[in-house]
Amino acid sequence: MVGHRGQARGCRPRDPEGRGSLRRRRVSLADDQALGQAVEALIRDVAASEIAPRFGTLAKGEISEKKPGDYVTVVDAAAERRLTAGLLALTPDVPVVGEEAVESDPGLLELVRQPSASCWIVDPLDGTANFASATPIYAVIVALMRNGRTEAGWIYDVPGDRMASAWRGRGVLRSGRAVPPDAARTGRRGYVGYKIKRTFDRHLVGEGSGDFGEVTTMGCAGVEYLDLLDGRADYCLYRITKPWDHAAGALMMEEVGGGALAFDGGSYAPGQGREAGLLASPQTRTLTELHPHVSALARALTSG
Repeated sequence: MVGHRGQARGCRPRDPEGRGSLRRRRVSLADDQALGQAVEALIRDVAASEIAPRFGTLAKGEISEKKPGDYVTVVDAAAERRLTAGLLALTPDVPVVGEEAVESDPGLLELVRQPSASCWIVDPLDGTANFASATPIYAVIVALMRNGRTEAGWIYDVPGDRMASAWRGRGVLRSGRAVPPDAARTGRRGYVGYKIKRTFDRHLVGEGSGDFGEVTTMGCAGVEYLDLLDGRADYCLYRITKPWDHAAGALMMEEVGGGALAFDGGSYAPGQGREAGLLASPQTRTLTELHPHVSALARALTSG
């Protein structure tokens, strides 16, 4: 899980806190290759130094709830600080919108909603509830917005050491190899956000329910998107669409020949409403077949 950690240590300059490798050279936004490599290295470094060593070691006082069922740990905060510092070192003129920073300053979300926005979007620890309960299903997600749309994204499954990255118009790389368009195909199986699982089960019965096949939840959008790329599932469905959870994954679905739709049928956008919903798949066929049923589910969710 942390085999890359020792490799990174040999070449780590010190960060301001004296804990690792965040003194990074500035990279031009125009140099996509260099920027992509630097961001991937930063994510792996932070995962190895801040996240993986704390798995299964958290004390009760290091876990809290923002609101019932929405957990945060000291690891979320530490990892976000390091990611933010590293991204600002690479691109000083591009602001960072992190999940925990938005909790303290909700106005930061306006950067994502502006049509001309350029910013980083960061989920330092996706699957916090899993991490807090020592369940090895969690990830780091980073996305780059340019001119109001997602331009690039990275998802790193820390326990599984799976890394995916995408640049708009250039496809998706999984562990350095290109993911062929429409390659992630399986018998109908999907993931739903854990907060709507009961509602999903209650309302999607009878006609159309069979089209969804087996439905489960992992409690970690990043790992779910990677499973779609790897052919382990066919689609994912969420009601709550916070940008740090979905900006990178939705771009990846587009880049392998599928897409991501809001419940109203429009294309997913990171700045859309919090409860606009999302159906994502690496296959357009799946989107076409499932979205009519999703529209009915959306009405049920709104009313109940």
